Amino acid sequence: MKRTISAIAIILLTASCTTDGGSPSSTPQGEQSSSATTLPVVSGEAGAAPKITPPAGEPPMQLIAEDVFEGTGAEATAASTVTAHYTLMLWSTGQEIESSWMAEAPTFPLSGVIQGWQQGIPGMKVGGRRLLVIPPDLGYGATGSGPVPPNETLIFVVDLVALPNG
Repeated sequence: MKRTISAIAIILLTASCTTDGGSPSSTPQGEQSSSATTLPVVSGEAGAAPKITPPAGEPPMQLIAEDVFEGTGAEATAASTVTAHYTLMLWSTGQEIESSWMAEAPTFPLSGVIQGWQQGIPGMKVGGRRLLVIPPDLGYGATGSGPVPPNETLIFVVDLVALPNG
C-alpha cells in the first residue's frame, strides 16, 4: 500500500540549504540559556499530541536537543529511517503551524530532512519525546519554506514511534 505524503512530511523532506551548525546544546528545557531567552516547556503523555508553551526572548543561536522523556526502544542513528509524530511551532510567533498528530505518523530517512533533524534526532530512542529548537541555518535559512518564513527559528517536538529499518 502506498502512503500519501502529507504537506507536513513534504516540509520535513525538503532538502536543507545549510552547512555545518555545530553540536546540540544541553540547556535544560524551560530554563533560560541567557537572560533574554526562555525556552518552550513541553508537556503531555506519550502517545498523545504534546502541549507546548511559547518561548520568550531572543532565540538561541545553536541547536538545542532535549529529551522531554526518554524512550526505551532502539536508538536512532544518522542513517536511520524514522517514523515520528511531530509538532512545529515558530519561535517568532509562538504559534503551532504544523502537526502530524491528526494522521498516521510519517516515515522518512533522516538523510532527507533539514540539518536540525539530522543533528538532533540521532541518539533518540523509540518511545521518547524530544524538543528541538533549530536556528535558521539548520532549518530553512534565508528562503523559508511553505508556512515557515525566512530566517525563522523552529521549535519541533518529536515523538519517535519506530525505526522501520533497524
